[in-house]
Amino acid sequence: MVYIAEHKKIFFTVTNDLTTDQRMIRICSSLANEGFDVTLVGRILNNSAPLKDENFKQKRLRCFFNFGKLFYAEYNLRLFFYLLFQKMDGICAIDLDTILPGVFISNLKNCPLIYDAHEYFPYVPEVIERPKVQKMWLAIERFAIPKTQLRYTVSQSIAEAFEREYKLPFGVIRNVPFSRPFQTLEKKEKIIVYQGALNKDRGLEQLVAAAAGMPWTIYLYGDGDIKENLVQLVKEYGLEKKIIFKGKLAPSELWVETQKAYLGINLAVDKSLSYKLSLSNKLFDYIQAGIPQVMINLPEFERINNEAAIGLLIKSLEVKEIRDAINRLLDDEKLYISFAQNCVSLRAIHHWENESEKLIKMYHDLFK
Repeated sequence: MVYIAEHKKIFFTVTNDLTTDQRMIRICSSLANEGFDVTLVGRILNNSAPLKDENFKQKRLRCFFNFGKLFYAEYNLRLFFYLLFQKMDGICAIDLDTILPGVFISNLKNCPLIYDAHEYFPYVPEVIERPKVQKMWLAIERFAIPKTQLRYTVSQSIAEAFEREYKLPFGVIRNVPFSRPFQTLEKKEKIIVYQGALNKDRGLEQLVAAAAGMPWTIYLYGDGDIKENLVQLVKEYGLEKKIIFKGKLAPSELWVETQKAYLGINLAVDKSLSYKLSLSNKLFDYIQAGIPQVMINLPEFERINNEAAIGLLIKSLEVKEIRDAINRLLDDEKLYISFAQNCVSLRAIHHWENESEKLIKMYHDLFK
């Protein structure tokens, strides 16, 4: 049933090329299904894949510069002038890097400004390592957030941090996957799986070191900045037959492969406040696949694990601690089955169909 949503035009703005942004595809699809007229705006790169047909509009802007300060300046300017000539009833900025055009356009068009924080932007590692850059993003955040009419983010911990800072309510829309048909598969081989970016501060170097001398088989799904370093590290440890780089798969293919695994790896270096308060989507992907996981003891991971234990929480990325946790799950069948059964229970709760109901209510309340 379509309510006030019908014909309400909302623009969502990101800096990526749209093709792999599963969170935004889910959000835009859900709102479009509800009757909103949705346009997702990003940028196009020379190597961007063609856009897939969706039930919402998509627009990509081309820039001369593709990284650094010049990119942000150019993209925000192009975004402003694109939005200036569009009719709209609301605009949603994803993170701080597109919020300034949103502030100015919402003022000019007298429409609500929405902020969707995918991370605690001024406190991500690449920002906190550059004090002048962090000061700039904090200034933008303090300028823009008080001008928003709706705010939400990806975890309860980040929402609480924003609320303490700005004394404004923040909703929580977590980055959870769609529910999928589930069947218990016979685990013929105890494969360990990691899915996600092969980037620093994900505990991957420590995982490789922990695998030395162990009879494990590890599949790494994804790509990223440290892939070549990891390949070299695997060679140094002589683990080429035990740690397999599977590349980046489409979400549907990754789902099939993850179900076949025995347990998942979900580690991160507690290097910044943004990382500490984060809630990675792979946690829910493993839950949906019904596989227990070894995870670092971050507040949001602990929050989910307290609902029903779905894996082992470790306090640090010490190689011995990682190794001991993995071996315990591989060897203790009774504990493993208990975690797997809890995954099956939680997968009926933590999925996008439930999460989207909160999202839709937020937007109906905003426009009623």
